[in-house]
Amino acid sequence: MADTHLTAPSRFVEVDGERFAYRRWGDSGSAQPPLFFLQHFRGGMDHWDPLMTDGLAAGREVILYDYRGCASSTGAPRMLIEDMADDAAKVVRTLGLSQVDVVGFSLGGMVAQDLTRRHPDLVRKLMLLGTQPRGGNPDPDMRIFEVAPRPAPTVDDFLFLFFGPSDAAKQAGRDFWKRRHQREDQDPPSSPELMQAQIAANTAFVTPLDPEKPFAHLGEINQPTLIVNGVNDVMIATINSWHMVQNIPNAQLIVYPDAGHGAQFQYPERFLKHAAQFLDE
Repeated sequence: MADTHLTAPSRFVEVDGERFAYRRWGDSGSAQPPLFFLQHFRGGMDHWDPLMTDGLAAGREVILYDYRGCASSTGAPRMLIEDMADDAAKVVRTLGLSQVDVVGFSLGGMVAQDLTRRHPDLVRKLMLLGTQPRGGNPDPDMRIFEVAPRPAPTVDDFLFLFFGPSDAAKQAGRDFWKRRHQREDQDPPSSPELMQAQIAANTAFVTPLDPEKPFAHLGEINQPTLIVNGVNDVMIATINSWHMVQNIPNAQLIVYPDAGHGAQFQYPERFLKHAAQFLDE
């Protein structure tokens, strides 16, 4: 029986003396490269939506991954996005892959941009979800600094951070919450040390490389890029997606209505259609 999001075993690959956790399943006979997932702040392999991962696995292999020191992976957490990107490149190469498609969500989207800029030979196509460019202004709702660091986020925390304000959006969020807790053998929660390291990495990332041309570096990303966000992202202001689509040469932007930071989780069927079309065309 083929593996799914709920059954794919956690595996480990050793890089620089540390063990990186990953799960891999899907259509191994596809002509497309595997789709490599980079997760949000504090998130691990079980913070993805099974509808999203299994839906995409129908046309290609998918690989979920825990950063250094995150959940099931060992090592001291990285404090710079570029180091997290280099780790990801080493893991991809250690898995014997010459090329992948990459999807990065939130902090994972920052890692995905640096992975693509620093290791362009490894990335065929790029999807950036609810994220920002280096040097961007996240301009968040100040309440996130109370909610996001909580040791054990509740469903109401996720509804505020990831979903739109309407009743329909909140119901979509509760449906997502149920889906993402279906797997029995889940990753352990991330540590306080990982949280602090990722806060430091995010803080460093918002400093522009060139204050006079803060987004010029995005011109180095020549891969086809799909950018997706909600119309009202309280974590990373939606305007950052516009900055990216203006400065990445081969990018397109989709903004979902009545949605926030996790628009792809609020509209999973719609996102799957958009993602599959982008990856297949």
